[in-house]
Amino acid sequence: MDLWRLKVFRAVVEQGSFSKAARSIHLSQPTVSSHIKDMETHYGCRLLDRFEKKVAPTRAGEVLYQYAGRLLAMHDEAEAALAASQGVVRGELAVGGSTIPAGYLLPEVIGRFIRQYPDVRVCLKTGDTAQIIGDILSGSLELGVVGARSPDKRLIQRKIMDDELRVIIASDHQWAGRRRINMDELVREPFIIRERGSGTLMAIEAKLAESGLSSRGLNIVAELSSTEAVIQGVRHHIGISIVSLLAVREAEAAGMLKSLAVSGLTLTRQFYSIRRKGRTESPAGAAFRGLVEAAAGGEPADGEKD
Repeated sequence: MDLWRLKVFRAVVEQGSFSKAARSIHLSQPTVSSHIKDMETHYGCRLLDRFEKKVAPTRAGEVLYQYAGRLLAMHDEAEAALAASQGVVRGELAVGGSTIPAGYLLPEVIGRFIRQYPDVRVCLKTGDTAQIIGDILSGSLELGVVGARSPDKRLIQRKIMDDELRVIIASDHQWAGRRRINMDELVREPFIIRERGSGTLMAIEAKLAESGLSSRGLNIVAELSSTEAVIQGVRHHIGISIVSLLAVREAEAAGMLKSLAVSGLTLTRQFYSIRRKGRTESPAGAAFRGLVEAAAGGEPADGEKD
């Protein structure tokens, strides 16, 4: 089992294409194809299904993908630990963030981190909360920051900051002259919702449940897979939505959107740093986590300790 070939294989799965994977790891497409063919010969099974413009892992490929992530993570962890034993923090650090933390919190932290540790290469993956948690548990990510707390006992979770959610409307919406709306108005208006697995959606459902409601009571007209898509949908009058104030500050300042409170509904949630229990923390990972948690005055989540 060759670690470099495992890295090539993971790149193909993640990119969904031989050509895109080749560009991402600076190889030629024939070389990538040759590595995959050699792996399929070695394991005696097909790892990838080839379609006209896309490839996808077979069931065997999905199994190998998970193990490959764990093996590569252990390799990076070993290199980083050996470097740290010599007084050097270096290597590659794989971190992940759900949409809002990855777009509006982690880039600033990464900037500060690489100024302090220039020999570390930080790889940031963006996904919904469920995806990032899955990658932490599989071992392909060392640290994540997400917008919902998981009940999974295999995780160490720390609250790092509060996030305020608001209803957002187009600047020329009929409510544009108001500062708040009531619940009856919220449930009647066409509503854009995030996809299942989104931390924002989990937070909205939890807050509605506290008021005896559910997302099924909303007048949902569209389900979109990113915060930016939701913002653009609101701007183009598909409907209203609820998003983090972090994501709409610039658009609101530019007069493209307006945010409103909802009477009787407290729209706040928390961001959490997460990592896998039992996994030895790399020196780079510990340093990065310290910056993330210090940036927002982090504290242990309820019932969770290191």
